[in-house]
This record gives sequence, structure tokens and C-alpha cells, in this order.
Amino acid sequence: MCRRRLPAAVVLAVLGLFLLPAAALAQSAIAGTVRDTTGAVLPGVTIEASSPVLIERARSVTSDSEGRYTVVDVRPGVYTITFTLAGFNTFRREAVEVPTNTTVPINAELKVGAGPRRSSTCRTRSVSR
Repeated sequence: MCRRRLPAAVVLAVLGLFLLPAAALAQSAIAGTVRDTTGAVLPGVTIEASSPVLIERARSVTSDSEGRYTVVDVRPGVYTITFTLAGFNTFRREAVEVPTNTTVPINAELKVGAGPRRSSTCRTRSVSR
């Protein structure tokens, strides 16, 4: 009996070795182009893909000189994609469904505006009379 079980265990182990890389490669991507309201491409935009399915909870990339970006090795799940650039309003897409083994196209159009808020301090001088 032991001789019959050993080959079955070996077969299962070998199958596991072949199927494990396939599961690890079952990754997707989120990609697109970032433009302003005039249609001009925007390089240097920070794109953050966040989801509880990611071990690190969020992954960030920057758009290239042609406004393109790709967030690679994304696990299947639901994501929030946030686009930020100084001098522009933040653009956010929520509930983006990412299925297995696909590239989800998410393009963004940023409007000129305040952009990410920064805190500033002002000094005032008291005047005595």
C-alpha cells in the first residue's frame, strides 16, 4: 500500500509545482493616460492604486513624459485610483473592478485648481499704541 501512495503524493507535488507559478502569474494591471482639460498630456502625475487586496494597501507610480502610466502586478479586486499633481484638483475613481489577467484602462482628466492642500503659517505683528 505504501508504494501506491508514494507515487500519488509525488504526482500531486509535481502538479502543485506547475500550477503554483500559474496562480502567481494571475496578475493584472491598471493603465491609462493623464491629460488636462485642454487635452494636453500631463507628465509627473502621481497615481495611487489602493485596495485591501494589496499587501502594501497602496501602490504608486508616476506618469511619463507622454502622460502614460501603468500600475503592474495588481491582484484582482476593487480599487480606488487617485491622481494628484500640484496646481491641479485631485481626481479620484472609486470602485474600480480589476479582474484576473487583464489590463484595466483608466484615463484621467485633471482640472486646474488648488491641487493638494498645503498648510502655511503667517506671522502677524502686534501694534501697540
